[in-house]
Amino acid sequence: MNFQPEIITWYLNNKRELPWRNTSDAYIIWLSEIILQQTRVEQGMPYFNRFLSRFPTVKDFAAASEAEILKLWEGLGYYSRGRNMLHTARAVMELHGGIFPTQYDTLVKLKGIGAYTAAAISSFSAKELRAVVDGNVYRVLARYFGIDLPINSPAGQKQFAALATELIQGQDPSIYNQAIMEFGALQCKPKVPLCESCPLRPDCFAFKHHQTQLLPVKLKAAGKRVRHFNYFVIEQDGLVLMKQRSAGDVWQQLYDFPLVETAQEHYADPEMFQKAMHELFGSIPVLRPVINKKHVLTHQIIYVQFFALDNNITNFNTKAGFKWLNSEALMAVPKPNVINDFVKFYLTKL
Repeated sequence: MNFQPEIITWYLNNKRELPWRNTSDAYIIWLSEIILQQTRVEQGMPYFNRFLSRFPTVKDFAAASEAEILKLWEGLGYYSRGRNMLHTARAVMELHGGIFPTQYDTLVKLKGIGAYTAAAISSFSAKELRAVVDGNVYRVLARYFGIDLPINSPAGQKQFAALATELIQGQDPSIYNQAIMEFGALQCKPKVPLCESCPLRPDCFAFKHHQTQLLPVKLKAAGKRVRHFNYFVIEQDGLVLMKQRSAGDVWQQLYDFPLVETAQEHYADPEMFQKAMHELFGSIPVLRPVINKKHVLTHQIIYVQFFALDNNITNFNTKAGFKWLNSEALMAVPKPNVINDFVKFYLTKL
């Protein structure tokens, strides 16, 4: 079987020049791997450069505040990744003397580092013989070997992991792991694989059986939760009222405007909406709809409606947890992307 040699030869001739490929520093590799989770390279690259410039060592990262990390992370999504990174950086300082671990068994004990990330860091930094299995690898293996077990089923994950471990034997793990991931990203693409120029085409099950669009198989996820957020933009003497979101829900620890969440559009049940506003404000404000947005997350769809207030709310600054922020502070605090966009493009037009 020429699978591994063909993959590696292709990689050496076609790989992208990416900064984290020129180092064996486990900290830098960790930084790139976490930032690129659920993120395209093109989108993640500026964040990687920004974080590495601001925190050149794990010691620098560990000394940051959570607010600083979340602000730099703003717009990247999946904010728990940033929080987990801060927790891990501090654990490296406390438990490992500031030296980022390179061994798989140690890495998987750190927060936010699962089997894939531990395999990537250990193989890239220390050439430990650990096979990476990410979305790109699933796709290449499923198509080439004709595996129709769902990649998100326990049986499927077990079979793919076993196959990946078998294939990496006798290979340079750093080169081979990067090669198969890059091959999946650039050659064996999800929707439009480049089969005509593919060196694996002669032995590829999916190509020979016309199943490139059928493999890999993935079980359908449950329907997304639908929510309706009604935000009230309250300005007074150049200050804007904001609140830091609590733990246990989407966007925890980020800042947003005073909010009433409803089960459906606010106008579908006006009596209930007015009651909720009365509980929030102590009176019924005069509202002016500004703009609405649809915000899609992995497991949720949030319909966001922004309102301006056309009458003064005098007792709102007594509400626990709310803060009046000037323009500088408003730009500095970490915010969900939908709030950040509103502040940048609409707040000055109210």
